[in-house]
Amino acid sequence: MWKTPDLPYQDLPALPPSCQVETPGVLKATVAAGRALARLDGACKRLPDPTMLINLIPLLEAQASNEIENIVTTNDELFKAAHGALSEMTPQVKEALRYREALHAGVRSLDSRPLTAQTAIDICSRIHGHSVVIRDQPGTYIGSSASERRIYTPPEGKEVIWEHLSRWERFLHADHGLDPLTVMALAHYQFEAIHPFFDGNGRTGRVLNLLILIETGLLEFPILYLSGHIMRHKDTYYERLNAVTRSDDWEPWILFMMEGVESTARWTMQLVEATDDLRGNMEAQIRQLNTRMPATEIARLLFTQPYLRIENVVDAGLAKRQTASKWLGDLAEAGLITKEKVGRHVIFVNDRLLYTLFHTPLPGPHLG
Repeated sequence: MWKTPDLPYQDLPALPPSCQVETPGVLKATVAAGRALARLDGACKRLPDPTMLINLIPLLEAQASNEIENIVTTNDELFKAAHGALSEMTPQVKEALRYREALHAGVRSLDSRPLTAQTAIDICSRIHGHSVVIRDQPGTYIGSSASERRIYTPPEGKEVIWEHLSRWERFLHADHGLDPLTVMALAHYQFEAIHPFFDGNGRTGRVLNLLILIETGLLEFPILYLSGHIMRHKDTYYERLNAVTRSDDWEPWILFMMEGVESTARWTMQLVEATDDLRGNMEAQIRQLNTRMPATEIARLLFTQPYLRIENVVDAGLAKRQTASKWLGDLAEAGLITKEKVGRHVIFVNDRLLYTLFHTPLPGPHLG
C-alpha cells in the first residue's frame, strides 16, 4: 500500500502478498481461464500445421501491446512488413516487428534457462534494438509529463531495483501453491511496479506474461492475444494496477487478468475453427480449379504466409518458377486470392484469411 505517489516506492512488498489473494471469486475465474487455455492449447496441437497461429498471433499481440504505449500501426502495414510486402517501413512498424522478435526470442530462451530478470533485460533490449540497462538515475515516474503530476514513482537506485527483481524472480519459481495464472497476474503487477527500465517496461511485462504461461506448461506456443484485451480496456488496466498500489486491492486486478486470458483464449479458438474451415474450403476450390496443382500444400502455404510470393512456392519445392507463377495467377484470376504489385515485385494475398483475422471481434467482457 503506497499513499505518497511523489515518493519512490522503495519498500515495495515482496510476493506473494500477505493477504489472501486466491479468494473464491479468483479461484472460480482461474478455473474458467485455465479451461479456456487448455482447450486452445489442445486445439493448436491437433492442427496439421500450427505455423499460421505462431506466425500471425504474435503480430497482433505486438500491434496491440505497442498501441497501449501509443505506438500506432495498422494491421495491414504491419502484416505486409512482416512478410516482405511493404516497400518502406515506418519507425512504428519497425518497433512492432522488434516486439514480435523479442517474444519469439523469449520463447526460445526457455529451452535453455528458466525465466529470470536477465530474460527481461534481453527482451527489453530486443524491443528497443539496442542494449538496455537497469535504471541507475532518479527522476522516473508515471504520470502526466505536461503537468508533472505523479501517479506513481517506482523504486530508485540500481541496487534497490536489482533486489526487487531478484525477489520477483524467486517468486516465479517458488513453491507457494498458487495457481500459475494467479502467479502471472501477481508477477505482472510486481514487474510494472518495479519499473526496472527507463522505457519499455509495459511492453516487456506483456511479453513476460506469455512466457510465464509457456514456462508453466499452460501453453506450448505464444498464441494468446492478451494485449488485445488490455488495449480494449486500457483505462481499467491502469486503474486496477493503481488500486493494488494504493490499497492492496488485489482481487479486481487478478479478475481483470483472468477475464483477459479467458476471453482471448476463446477468441483464438474461434479463429482456429474459422481459419481451418477457410483452409479446407480453399483446398477444395484449388483442387476443383486444377487437379494437377498440389492443393493441400498450396492452401497450407497461403495460410502460413498470407502475403505469398512466387519464390515461396518454389522454395517449398512445389514447382519451378514458371509453373508457380501460372498457378498463383490462375488462383488470382479465379478470385481465390488477390494479386498486388509492391515495387517491382508481385505478391499474392490471402484476403479471406486476413479479413477473418482482422475482423473476428474479441468476446464481450464480463468486467464489472
